[in-house]
Parts: sequence; structure tokens; C-alpha cells
Amino acid sequence: MLDYGTIAKVGNTDINVYTEGSGSSTIIFMAGSGVGCPALEYKPLYSRMSDKFRIAVVEKAGYGLSGKAQTERTIENLVEESRAALRYLHIEPPYILAPHSYSGFEAIWWANTYPDEVIAVIGIDMGFPNMMSAQAKEIPHDKKKAMVDKSRSLMQRIAKRGLLDKLLRNKTVNASGLLTGSELTPEEKQTYEEVYYKNVASEAVFEESILAEANAEKAQSTGYLRCPACFIVSNMRSPVKALTWQQAAKDYAEQCYAEIHLLDEDHMLYARIPEKVAEIFLAFLREKFEIAKENM
Repeated sequence: MLDYGTIAKVGNTDINVYTEGSGSSTIIFMAGSGVGCPALEYKPLYSRMSDKFRIAVVEKAGYGLSGKAQTERTIENLVEESRAALRYLHIEPPYILAPHSYSGFEAIWWANTYPDEVIAVIGIDMGFPNMMSAQAKEIPHDKKKAMVDKSRSLMQRIAKRGLLDKLLRNKTVNASGLLTGSELTPEEKQTYEEVYYKNVASEAVFEESILAEANAEKAQSTGYLRCPACFIVSNMRSPVKALTWQQAAKDYAEQCYAEIHLLDEDHMLYARIPEKVAEIFLAFLREKFEIAKENM
């Protein structure tokens, strides 16, 4: 298996951080829920940006090559562990946060709690608190817990790599198409698959799901994003009837004056159309910051 990244000792666990590129600011890639191997998952996108910026992919506890989670998966602990890992490895601010999906809550909390560290957020189909609030109204906590228990049982069966795993392969390990695409090398594909199965039944992921509503509320309690932001939003089907995925993003973007791009692509758009996503983000950063103009 390909070894990648550098381990940071954070509390009683290890946090793996992959870096490449250089620049006066660092783009921090933050994984969506259940992304087994973040450092390779987001390679199609960050590899198209690392000639302009330093990038860092933080693999949360229970993800990638990091250790198991030793603290409750609250938004405070998630963000503080990421910050501690970056400090441990001397990766200093300013940061541009690049959250995917669930980590949108973390990015909002981080950016608003530590505004001196974060100069921008570039959301990769990130989750927004208003969507989680709408979901909480339609899906009671007991039902949500039952859904998480069902998912845990399924993932534990997938981890055995039997017939069910083969049948669901394109909805699980190859959901983003990276194992059949050309973005990863053969060795990287092997690593991606091994690390995915290492984490497929990670308890940290299930706990994050249970705490999603509380974490979204804490993010919203800090207010709307106050730093420059650019959101790229997919056509993902909403989990609720009252609000579409894209409408939630539009409503949030309007409140924080963010740039927003609605695309007819699925939730893994970073792997489907990485050139277009990178082009949008780089154009945004070039317009907003002198730091982005140094090498552009």
C-alpha cells in the first residue's frame, strides 16, 4: 500500500495530513461524511490547484490513514483537532477552507470562530445549516438514529467484501468513479481501495451523522459566513420535501453575499468535472486576493 501524508499527534490519536504545492496561503481540503480516503478522493481537484497554492488534506480521526476518534464528534472537537494537526506540522494560516458536504458545518464554525485564520471558503457542494434544520423538522431524531443503525449494519457487511460488496461496488467504494477512471495511478487505486475498507465501518462516521443536527446548529449559532465565499452546488436530491439542495445553497449564499454556481452534476462533482471546478475556484481566488495573483 502506498504511504502518503504526515502523521500529527493530536491528543490520544493520530491525524494524517497530506500536503503538496507551495504558496503564501494554504487551501485546506475537508472531507465529506464517510469519505474513506480523503487524500486520494480529492486529488482530481487539488492536483489542478497545487501549482498555484499549497494544499493540505486533513484526514479526520476515523478517516484515511488517521487513527480512531478518541473524542466525541462535536463540531468543536472536529475543528480543534484539524487546527491542532496543522499547527503540529507547522502549516500556518492564512487558510482557505475547501469543505465537501458535511464538513461545511465545520468550515462555517471554523471561519467564524477564528476569523484571523480563514480568509475564504470555497465550498465543494458543502452542507448548509438551513438544509439540516429542514431535515430535522421532517426526520425525528429517533428515526435518524434508526437510519444510522441500519447504515452501520450495512457497512459492516460491506467490510467483509463478499457478494453484497460486489453488488454495491459502484455505490460504495467506487461511488466517485475513481477506481475506473484515469485520475489515480494503479498504485493509488490499490491504496484508495484498501484505505476505504479500513474505514468503511468507522464509528466516527456514524457518530458524526447522529450529531449532524447539533453540529449544524452550532455552526449557525456563529452567524452566516463573514469571509469571502464561493459555493459550487450539485443537483443532488434533497433529503427533505420542503427544501431543494440547490435552494438551500442559494438562500444561504444570499445571506452571506457569496458567489454561487449551480451545476447539473452529482455530489462527487470534484471527481466528475475537476477542471471546471478548479477553474471556477481559481477565478474566484484570483479576483478576491492578491496572493492568488502571484503565480496566476
